[in-house]
Amino acid sequence: MAKDDKKSTDIGARLRTARELAGLSQAQVAKMLSLHRPSVSEMEAGRRRVSAEELAKLAGIYDVNLSWLAGAEHDEGVESDKVRLAARELAKLKPEDYKRMMHLLRLMRSDEGSDD
Repeated sequence: MAKDDKKSTDIGARLRTARELAGLSQAQVAKMLSLHRPSVSEMEAGRRRVSAEELAKLAGIYDVNLSWLAGAEHDEGVESDKVRLAARELAKLKPEDYKRMMHLLRLMRSDEGSDD
């Protein structure tokens, strides 16, 4: 696989991950970009080049770091993007489900030190 093809595939995978974590469908993203849904599918598959303008819009739509979305090798900002995306999902929960989720996270954290 050529270096450019690998980079396109990596960017496509990041686009898909960010879209899914943002809870959006390809059709919704296409509408926001004034594109047809297959164009978004092609971007995510790495078969369509994404313009700088499109990439900037997508970073804004997904609320993620543009350099990460563009395929930067370093992880600067990625952890905060993941936290922001997780917080967005938590905010959608009903109060009782939120309490259960937080309890589960505490249990998971306390389990990290055990030797099972």
